[in-house]
Amino acid sequence: MLPRIYACFVLLATAAVLDADQADAPKKSLREGLQAFSEIIGDWKCTGTPVGSKDDIQKGFWTERMSWEWQFKDKDVWLKGVFEKGKNFTGGEVRYVPEKDHYTLTLTTVKKEKVTYIGTVEIRDKTKIVTFDRDGDKETQRLVFSLLHYNRFLYRYEVKPEGRPLFSKKWTVGATKEGESFAVGDGKPECVVSGGAGTISVSFQCKTYYVCCSGCRDEFNTNAARYVKEYEEKLAKKKKN
Repeated sequence: MLPRIYACFVLLATAAVLDADQADAPKKSLREGLQAFSEIIGDWKCTGTPVGSKDDIQKGFWTERMSWEWQFKDKDVWLKGVFEKGKNFTGGEVRYVPEKDHYTLTLTTVKKEKVTYIGTVEIRDKTKIVTFDRDGDKETQRLVFSLLHYNRFLYRYEVKPEGRPLFSKKWTVGATKEGESFAVGDGKPECVVSGGAGTISVSFQCKTYYVCCSGCRDEFNTNAARYVKEYEEKLAKKKKN
């Protein structure tokens, strides 16, 4: 009996230590959390296809454009998206919630309604998958983003009717970065603000750096010394390792 009681005590003590460690674990900053989405920054040309027969796809496919960039206001940080000629959405934003370690995706539909999804990130076979769910009146709605490459991603819309165990796909959109081929490599400089792929040059004290979007460019111009210091410290750590 005593060994069994001792074993239970050990398990409880171990669980308490793990809980304490998790509680003490430092939370990611808003900028650090949103770096998981660095691949979607930029301008994209997209083709959407509905689920159905070949005739359904040929008659129902559509094209649209979207652009995503970082936004900074005081201590607040988020990602802003704009859809041009979007079939389903006109705009949106992604935010990170450190207390819950999850993301919110708020989209504006073509009917000017705002809908919010809650999402998490996971890696499957080296592909970053972001799954956003939203509970509707009689169904659960889901948007799944597959970030395949810094210049290529897919997202699809699924629904699960109330009482049903599985989701069914309704449509898929393939996005390719404007002006770039899917086959090119990742050899781009790093954005000194977000850590993403740098595409716009900026300068500080006669030295050139790179940022990934106009939002990061404006933030860099406002706080250049801070970001250069962080970037140089990061490079120094990499050299030591």
